[in-house]
Amino acid sequence: MEHIKVEQAEPVSPMGQYFNSSVLSVYIIGVLEFEVPIDDLQTFALVKDVFLPINPRFSSIMVQDKDGEKRWKQVDVNLKNHVHIPVFPEGKTVGSYDNIFHDYLSSIAMEKLPQSRPLWEIHIVNYPTSDASSTIIFKLHHALGDGYSLVGALLSCLQRADDPSLPLSFPSLKQSKQESSNKSFCTKFSWMLSSAFNTVSDFGWSVLKSSIVSDDKSPIRSGDEGADFHPISISSMTFSIDQIKDIKSRLGVTMNDVITGIVFYGTRLYMQDMDSKSKTANSTALVLLNTRNIEGYQSINDMLSTKAKGPWGNKISFLHVPIPKLNQKTLSNPLEFIWDSHNIIKRKKQSLAVALTGSLLDIESKFRGQEAVAKHLRGTVTKSSAVISSLVGPIQQMSLANHPVKGLYFTLAGGPESLAISIMSYVGVLRVTLKTEKDFIDEKKLKSCMQSAFKMILKAATEVPPKTKTFVCSPSK
Repeated sequence: MEHIKVEQAEPVSPMGQYFNSSVLSVYIIGVLEFEVPIDDLQTFALVKDVFLPINPRFSSIMVQDKDGEKRWKQVDVNLKNHVHIPVFPEGKTVGSYDNIFHDYLSSIAMEKLPQSRPLWEIHIVNYPTSDASSTIIFKLHHALGDGYSLVGALLSCLQRADDPSLPLSFPSLKQSKQESSNKSFCTKFSWMLSSAFNTVSDFGWSVLKSSIVSDDKSPIRSGDEGADFHPISISSMTFSIDQIKDIKSRLGVTMNDVITGIVFYGTRLYMQDMDSKSKTANSTALVLLNTRNIEGYQSINDMLSTKAKGPWGNKISFLHVPIPKLNQKTLSNPLEFIWDSHNIIKRKKQSLAVALTGSLLDIESKFRGQEAVAKHLRGTVTKSSAVISSLVGPIQQMSLANHPVKGLYFTLAGGPESLAISIMSYVGVLRVTLKTEKDFIDEKKLKSCMQSAFKMILKAATEVPPKTKTFVCSPSK
């Protein structure tokens, strides 16, 4: 065990303990793709001087005190145990390096980090692939924080490529104040009634889905309790944000509606291709949500100054979202999936089920303990068909020590799900990453179905004139 410093003993958050328990060990894998080789990158100096100072947890291990409480204990970090530079065969083609990198990424995502040292690793891959000239992989335990905290931490190590003196900026997450102020009393009252009904319905359904009701077994859900020990495969694809915005404006929906519709439609097309009966299987996506009341990323200083009550940590909850079924109408008109997704998301916004779910976990933790809640969460995941998470990336191109970042994506690893879908934006591109159970899900076919879904939806949307209203429901509803 690395040498312990006695001065740091921050309590581990409940969610951090759930993610690092005897039944769950979940990781966030972040990938930075560079336009140039990184031979001259002073890796160890950057990690020591830039990465480690971001948060004490990066130089801490999780220990249990004499009262049985888990705390973060700071230690001296031996960087050689955390920074890895793999050696691949020399002189291979870019296509060969694509396969080697794919296997390497999938392999390290499966490995558990030792509890005797801080729960992170960095892998420097200085070989060209079709996506980048070189790549850095960050493997961070979910107990350290959620995607918002950890990606925010990584972004604080980077600068704007065009002007390092300027801060990175992100798409606005702010809701229109004019839109909310224009609502009449009757509209607000109707919203309150809908919210009450949807809250009861969604919360009740969430409890059932987490304890009793399981999704049907399907081409995206093996139902194997030990799926987290099976080999996995990680791959990604890109979509144009401008084209997604064009679909959004033509249909009068939101970006989330379009993205969700594409993912759900592509998933159902894959399920039908693999087993025609599964197009009507009962399947739900477990959507991970950021529960912070914020409008965008804050500076690392702001995160740290607010301590336990601030945005750093695991401020997340989850929501069960049904994946619309394929039928003759949706097959003939793929835009139905966008409208279905719009209506589902709109309804979920009128619900407090996410907050109630978080409160239920807190109560369960108080009376039954952290391990019981971790088992509850594991059961919730295994009873669902997919896990979906998303993050917003910067609008401007980034660089690390004058090395321009070409691409950025992330995924989850270590969970018992057969399929995890991660979504992230960066400089006009939407990156969709798939973590799949190897030898069960045909990764290439699933990617192909996602891309086909996007093309079909884009083609159908170009025949629709742009809308001027904020949103519109499906004409058939």
